[in-house]
Amino acid sequence: MEVKDLEAAALLAIKEAKNPEELESLRVHYLGRKGALTGVLRSLGQLDPEVRRRVGQEANRAKAALEEALDQALQALKAAARRLAATAVDVTLPGRRSPRGRLHPLNQIMAEVCDIFLHLGFEAVEGPEVELDWYNFEALNLPPDHPARDMQDTFYFDDKVLLRTHTSPMQIRTMEKRRPPVRIIAPGKVYRRDSDITHSPMFHQVEGLLVDRGVTFADLKGVLTAFVHQMFGPEVGVRFRPSYFPFTEPSAEVDIECVICRGEGCRVCKTTGWLEVLGSGMVHPAVFEAVGYDPETYTGFAFGLGIERIAMLKYGIDDIRLFFDNDLRFLRQF
Repeated sequence: MEVKDLEAAALLAIKEAKNPEELESLRVHYLGRKGALTGVLRSLGQLDPEVRRRVGQEANRAKAALEEALDQALQALKAAARRLAATAVDVTLPGRRSPRGRLHPLNQIMAEVCDIFLHLGFEAVEGPEVELDWYNFEALNLPPDHPARDMQDTFYFDDKVLLRTHTSPMQIRTMEKRRPPVRIIAPGKVYRRDSDITHSPMFHQVEGLLVDRGVTFADLKGVLTAFVHQMFGPEVGVRFRPSYFPFTEPSAEVDIECVICRGEGCRVCKTTGWLEVLGSGMVHPAVFEAVGYDPETYTGFAFGLGIERIAMLKYGIDDIRLFFDNDLRFLRQF
C-alpha cells in the first residue's frame, strides 16, 4: 500500500475512534513495532537510493501527522468525557428537594374570609381601584365636607378621581345594575394616607352587602356571628357595640373576645378583654335613594373588615409592616 493511502486510511480511522482504547489500538496498528507504517520505514534499505529518499520523506511526514492526529483525538475524547461527567445525572443519588412555595398569609386569610361568606350565600364581586368620587363618597352618604374626605386621608388624582379608600364603591356599582335581592362581598386593595405599625397606605378589605325585603339587624348579627365563629372558633365571644358610619343607620362595631388573653385583659386588648374586628350596620336610606331603591320596600345590612387586622389577630402579629417586607423567615411560618 502506498504511504499516502496508508496515511489516509489511518487518519479516517482515528477520526472515527470513539474512545481512548480504540486510539491506542490504532497507534499500535500503524506506529507500533510491528505496525504498518513502521514496516514501511524498516523496508527502506531494500529500495533504490532515489526511491528510498522519497518514500522515507513521505513515511516520516505521515508518521508525524498520525502522531499529531492521535494526540489531538485523545485530548478531544478526554475533554468530551469531562463535559459529560460534569453534566451527567447519577440516578443512584437521592433526589434534590425543591424549595416549597407558600401562599402569603394575607392571601390565605383573604381566601378563608371569602370562602366563609361564599358558603353563607354571598357572591364575590371586584371593581376598579382607581375610583370616582361619586362611588367612593357621595353615593355612600359622605357629603363633600365630611372629615373622611380630607386630603390627609385620601389619595386624590383630581377633584373627581381618587384611589378608593374602601371597597364599598362596589356596593353602589352592583346595586346600580341589579334589583334586589343582592348578596355580595367585595374583596380587594384599598388606599389611605396612613402608615405605622398598625396601618399601611395600601391594605386589603372585604366588604359585604345584603339587600332584600324584610332584612333586619338580627340577620346582620346572625351572619357576622357565624363568620366570627368560623374564623376564630366557636368558643370565642362576640359583642356588638353602637357606632357611627355615614352609610349605615343604626351602625355597630363588632368585637371578639381577646384571642390573646381569652377575655381576661392584657396589653393587646388594653385590659378590656375585647378586640374590634369589623364595622357594620343597616344600609342608610340615602344610599338606597342614590341607586334608585325604594327604602320603604327594601332593607339591608353592610359590613367591612380589614384582612390585615384579621391576620394579625389570628396569627398574633404585632406589626403590619411584616406583611410587606417579604422576609422569607417571616413568610415561611405560614
